[in-house]
Amino acid sequence: MFLISKLVWIFAQPLSLAFFLVFLALLAGLLRWRTLSILGAAGSALILFVTLYTTAGNLLMQGLEQRFAKPAADPDSLQCMIVLGGGFENEVNTARHGIEFNGGADRFIEALRLAQKFPQSRILVSGGDGSISGIYEGDAAASERFFPLFGVGRDRLIEERQSRTTFENAVNTKEFLASQGLSNCLLITSGFHMPRSVGIFRKLGIDIVPWPTDYRTDGQVRLGLDFTQPSLNAQNLATAIREWYGLVGYYLAGRTSELYPS
Repeated sequence: MFLISKLVWIFAQPLSLAFFLVFLALLAGLLRWRTLSILGAAGSALILFVTLYTTAGNLLMQGLEQRFAKPAADPDSLQCMIVLGGGFENEVNTARHGIEFNGGADRFIEALRLAQKFPQSRILVSGGDGSISGIYEGDAAASERFFPLFGVGRDRLIEERQSRTTFENAVNTKEFLASQGLSNCLLITSGFHMPRSVGIFRKLGIDIVPWPTDYRTDGQVRLGLDFTQPSLNAQNLATAIREWYGLVGYYLAGRTSELYPS
């Protein structure tokens, strides 16, 4: 299932689809299939235009981010928090033995803030190597270097290093929580990733409090044209579509409590 999902995404993401349609158009042109060639070229151009020069990706991202609002204030007390992996540049950290973050860094920054405010709380970091090769360290391993730099002792960390997917995050986390006698933890992950994460945790009967972070939109996006940031538009559309693939796929596989949790 893990490998299949990785391969499907390689071919199903917007820019890959645009490339395959261009290839189809060229092949059809060589074979003198004029109609198919025109359709392939037009389809590719449409995908590229929507991906690069519209706010479609930001709008999809915004919808995901708004499913779970972040509480207006910190809790009065905090026993534990679950941080889902996805914030570290694992390939770079494996090679350079450092602490390099990607766009999901807010997951760990927020966890650090809460850990310093609630010194009695435990931090369960769930995240192994999610690459196809499986040769890199995961977020749980990198967090062992990160948190102690800011005064959070290793004895407060619970490292779950085997997970490669969000479903594995939840399954393995459930076992760790039971062994440590922890419950009703904050679930910290990116806002766009929260609906799928909550759906899986609910399905497994794990009591959590959604604590979204790492927002990519301002909450006021409208559908329209945007020629100012094509690379960011493409990235947000790809991320949102990938999340929707996950929502639908997990729902059909019976791994989430509902299609679009809220």
